[in-house]
Amino acid sequence: MGHVAGRVAVAAALLLATSYLLQADDSRPFSAAPLPVAAVQLAPILTVQAGNGDREYFVSHREVVPLGSPAISLPILMYHYVRKPPSIRTDMIGFKLSVSPEDFQAQMDWLYAHHYHPVNFNQARAYFAGSTALPTRPIVITLDDGYQDLYTAAFPILKAHGFTAVAYIVSGFVDRPGYVSRRQLLEMDRTGIEIASHTVNHPDLARSGLGSMTFEVVQSKRWLEETVGHPVLDFAYPSGKYNAQAIQAVSRAGYSTAVTTSVSSTMHSMADRYAWGRVRVGGGESLQEFITNLGPNMPSTTISTLDVEQS
Repeated sequence: MGHVAGRVAVAAALLLATSYLLQADDSRPFSAAPLPVAAVQLAPILTVQAGNGDREYFVSHREVVPLGSPAISLPILMYHYVRKPPSIRTDMIGFKLSVSPEDFQAQMDWLYAHHYHPVNFNQARAYFAGSTALPTRPIVITLDDGYQDLYTAAFPILKAHGFTAVAYIVSGFVDRPGYVSRRQLLEMDRTGIEIASHTVNHPDLARSGLGSMTFEVVQSKRWLEETVGHPVLDFAYPSGKYNAQAIQAVSRAGYSTAVTTSVSSTMHSMADRYAWGRVRVGGGESLQEFITNLGPNMPSTTISTLDVEQS
């Protein structure tokens, strides 16, 4: 028994030493070179005979953004159409809102290869509540309006990468030609895409009366919650336009966050959660511009865990 205890002590010492070295290594500046993304199957650091079978000891490591920061660097990417852009001469607005599937694929490939971790707003809330750390290099991918290509083009690419995203749905447009159906909405929700609200009819809330504004934010939330069967807590102002009255209406309706394009920022806190800025991805920008717009990464730390398994 003394021999076994000694070997367990050695395993614990190895764990502490490994954790220290990895945390020290994490202080190095981020490299733009592609990083390996496949998980490495580690061999057991120790095998101990115990009773009916051997026990194997494994060390696993994961990087996280440690809890405790009142503000986080969290790029919130904003997409609309994921489709072949129309002619700029015949549809200027549609052109500026369209990212080609090829560009969207290249952007998701880059995020995956460089260890960015898409999260949703439930995870951001858990971080600010002090209950769950965020993964290293967190990012939120949002898609507005609920166009049909959200389901046919963007969703398959997101699934292929294992990415979550937030779909801001105009509830009154669901099942219309060119928009997602209720069945597609439910499939995305069940597969891990967060469904969020973008009003009933996509009006300019900054120019809406209180009664109309209240209907838009309340009824959209109610319809989406009845459809997906769980709370819908996040909101996007149509065209990014809002005022103090709109913030009050969104808060009273029971939303937890709201995003806008009137502010371009990657830093967010709970104090400004009803006016979180987003990073517009309008299509046509180079991959390097896309990368630059993500802003700085938050400091991370490495958590090491010792797992024991029966051999």
